[in-house]
Amino acid sequence: MTPNAASSAPSRRSFLASTAVATVAVAGGMPLLAACGGSDGGSRDGTTSGKDAKKILPAYVASNVVVPDIPAKNGSAVGFTGKLDIAGLKTSVPKKLGKGGQVTIMSPFWGSPPKADNAYYRGMNDLIGVDVRWQNQDGNTYEQKLGAVLASSEVPDVVVVPGWNMNGRIPTAIISKFADLGPYLSGDAVKEFPNLAAIPTDAWRRSIFGGKLLGLPQPAPAVTGIVPLYRRDIFEKEGYEVPRSADEFLALAKDITNARAKRWACLDMKWTAFQMFGVLSGSEKPLGWNLVDGKLINRVETEEFLEALEWSRKLFAAGVVHPDSQFGKNAPDPGPKFAKGEFLIYAQNISQWWGRTAEQATQNPEFEIWGMDVYGHDGGDPTLWAEQPAGIFAFVNKKASESVIRDVLAVANVTAAPYGTKEYMMTNYGVEGTHYTVKGGVPTKTDQGNNEVLNAYVMVASPAPTIAHPDFPEVARGQVEWQQRMGAFTKKSSFYGMQITEPSRYANLSSNFEQLEDDIVRGRKKISDMQQAVSDWKSKGGDKLRDWYRKILDENGSAAG
Repeated sequence: MTPNAASSAPSRRSFLASTAVATVAVAGGMPLLAACGGSDGGSRDGTTSGKDAKKILPAYVASNVVVPDIPAKNGSAVGFTGKLDIAGLKTSVPKKLGKGGQVTIMSPFWGSPPKADNAYYRGMNDLIGVDVRWQNQDGNTYEQKLGAVLASSEVPDVVVVPGWNMNGRIPTAIISKFADLGPYLSGDAVKEFPNLAAIPTDAWRRSIFGGKLLGLPQPAPAVTGIVPLYRRDIFEKEGYEVPRSADEFLALAKDITNARAKRWACLDMKWTAFQMFGVLSGSEKPLGWNLVDGKLINRVETEEFLEALEWSRKLFAAGVVHPDSQFGKNAPDPGPKFAKGEFLIYAQNISQWWGRTAEQATQNPEFEIWGMDVYGHDGGDPTLWAEQPAGIFAFVNKKASESVIRDVLAVANVTAAPYGTKEYMMTNYGVEGTHYTVKGGVPTKTDQGNNEVLNAYVMVASPAPTIAHPDFPEVARGQVEWQQRMGAFTKKSSFYGMQITEPSRYANLSSNFEQLEDDIVRGRKKISDMQQAVSDWKSKGGDKLRDWYRKILDENGSAAG
C-alpha cells in the first residue's frame, strides 16, 4: 500500500464474510499516544498526546470468564484447540443492559441480507434487550453509500465504518457527525460493560478521533494477517522443501511449474515480497511512514520497496505465476484451482487457512493447506511490521439521546463477549437448533443459519484476539503458533496505534500507486516508472505531507519508542 491509498490486502473483505469461529484482535504493547490530525474543513488539527489520551481511554479489565488453551504471545491471538462444550458455555452478560429502545445500524454486508424480522435478529434483540433495526448496505460499494449518508442530515443511530473506507472527506465527517462515548466509557465508567472493558487498550486508543473517544472497535491482530498459504500435502508427496529465501522461492517455483500439465507454482506474491524485504506495512492509515535514523520516510521511497516489486516481477517473467493473476483484482476465486493443484502457493488472509480446509474436508480428504513462515529475502530473519490494532469501528450519531447511546453500548457489550460464552455463540451462530446444531463438539450451521447469521451484529464490536475452530483444532493451533513465531519478528512503526485524519488536500495524492505496483510486477511498466511516480508524488505534496507527519512526531514522540 501507498500513502492515502485504500487498503486492498488480499481479500480483506473475505475475512469478514468468513463463517470461521475466529476473531483475531490486537495484542502487544501500548503505543505512547494516539494522534488525531484534522482536515482543511475546520476540524481539530492536532494530536491527542499520551497524557490526554489516558484521560479518555477506558480502563482495561481482562476477562476471566473463559481460559484459552493457548495464551497470547508476541502479539498473537489466544487460541482454543478443543471441541465446543455446549453445556459448559459461560455467561458473560448476566442481565440485560438494554432498556428496550430501538436502534438503527447501517453496516456493510457481503452477500444477500436476510429478511428484517428473522429468528436470528429476534434472538439477538431479546438477549440484548434492544430492538436493533439493520440497514445493510452492499459491502462492495459501501464507501459511496457511506459518503452520501454522512453528507446528508439523515444519519442512522449507528454507522459502521471500515478503515479501508476512511478516504476523502469521510474522516472529517466522522469527527463532526458522531458522539463522544467518553462520558460512558472513559476510565472506570467502562466497567458497567465488562466485555467492553476487556477490549485491549490499543484498540480503544485507535478509536480516538479528533481528541474524543468516538469509535467502538473491532480489534485487529498486531501480527500481519497475510500468510503465504501452500498445499502441504502436495509438497510432501513431491518432496518439495519450504523455501527460506527469495532465491530459493524462485528456484522452487521453476521446479514446480509445468504449464503443459496446467500446474504453476503460485499466484501474485507481491504481499509476501513486501514481507520478505521488510517493506513497511500500509494496510490502514497512516500508510507506510516511519522514522529511520532521524528522517521520516515513506515506504515508496525505500530500496526495499523497489526490490520487492522487482522480485515479484521476476516471478511473472519466469512464467511461474498462474495465468489468472494477470487479471489482478478481477481474477476469479482461487479456491477451486488451488484445490485442483493448478497452483500450490498464494498469499491470502489467515482466515482462508481454515476456510479452504473446511470447504475441502469432505470432497478432497487428502487436501492440506498450511502457512509458510515468512523469511528474510536473504535467508535471515524477516522484519515484519505491526498492523494497526483496530480496523473497523461503529460510531453513534451525535444527535442520539443518552438512552440510545446506552442501548448501543448494551449491544456492543454482547457482541464483544469472549469465545466460550453463550453470548458469543448467539452472536456468531444464532439459536441452537434453529441456526446451528452441535455434534461431537462441533457446531454446524443449518441452512437457516447460513442465510440469517451473517455479518450483522459482529460488526458492532468484537472481543480480544481469539482463534477457535472446533471442527479443525489443528488449524487453530497452527494459526496461533504461526502468529507467535512471526510476532517475534514484528516491529511497531513510529505511528503504530495512532488514529490520524490527514488534511483532505492530500486525499488523492497517490491514488494511482497501487495500480502502478501491479503493472510493474506484471511487466507492463518498469521500475523506473515507479521512481518517476515517487518523484512526482514528492513534488505534488508528498514532501509537505512528510512535514505534516513530522510535526506529529516532534510534538508527541514516536509510538515505536
